[in-house]
Amino acid sequence: MRGNETVDEGTLRSEMAGLDALEQAPSHDTTRVSAVWQSSWPKLAALALALGLWQLIVESGWKKRYVLPGPNEVLPRLWHELGRSTTWDAIGTTLRRGVVGFSMAMVVGLALGLAVSRWRLLRTAVGSLISGLQTMPSIAWFPLALVLFSQSERAIYFVVIIGAAPSIANGLITGIDHIPPLLLRAGRVLGATGFARYRHIVIPAATPTFIAGVKQGWAFCWRSLMAGELLVIIANKPSIGARLQYERDFADYPGMMAWMLIILVIGITIDTLCFTAIDRRIRARRGLGIE
Repeated sequence: MRGNETVDEGTLRSEMAGLDALEQAPSHDTTRVSAVWQSSWPKLAALALALGLWQLIVESGWKKRYVLPGPNEVLPRLWHELGRSTTWDAIGTTLRRGVVGFSMAMVVGLALGLAVSRWRLLRTAVGSLISGLQTMPSIAWFPLALVLFSQSERAIYFVVIIGAAPSIANGLITGIDHIPPLLLRAGRVLGATGFARYRHIVIPAATPTFIAGVKQGWAFCWRSLMAGELLVIIANKPSIGARLQYERDFADYPGMMAWMLIILVIGITIDTLCFTAIDRRIRARRGLGIE
């Protein structure tokens, strides 16, 4: 009888200890909130610091307030602009141009990068030219684009492709160049030749450097697109660049800076949702944790 009581007593104690542990362990929701906070507070602190510095410059009297308005004027104007349908029409037009132009730049950059990395003669002929095109300011191409395509979206796409494709091509070329020869020999021994060699060895090994080139290509694409929309304003097609130019022409500086903030926020959002997410996934697949 006492033996049974001892067993029941021990079972009861172990169950109670398990319940205590469950009560003390943090919930999944708490852990998730903590992780979000840990990743968010540095960004919020940086934002608060930037706004504080901006306000200090305004308060210093370096420029008149109507020329350099402070956050207390620009942020309400930004909120007002985001509540208008015309703002979202302009954002939609610009994003559509960005996606189309960047997609075409990807096709050109990939084809050029693969061709140059495969044929040594082609690399000798155009390898330096690609780097030279990458260093040219996008704005320098617009006089030629306007001569060739007039005031049209084709002029914008032309400059976007010229600006972004060299970075994409160079990223792929550099990634392939830095594949360890031992890895290629191992693949050859295992029977990876032709298309299988590129699919299972070359492309996975070159992916990190290639993604860095794609990210740089997007930065050039976005800059070229903004410059193009400032110079090429098409009737009945509102865009971010056109609205920015409109606010400057009418000396509406709070509105102008509000549109500048929209450009900044879009750039940060695309980088976070696309390229940062891709980079984290690649690093996780390679067993590289992010501290």
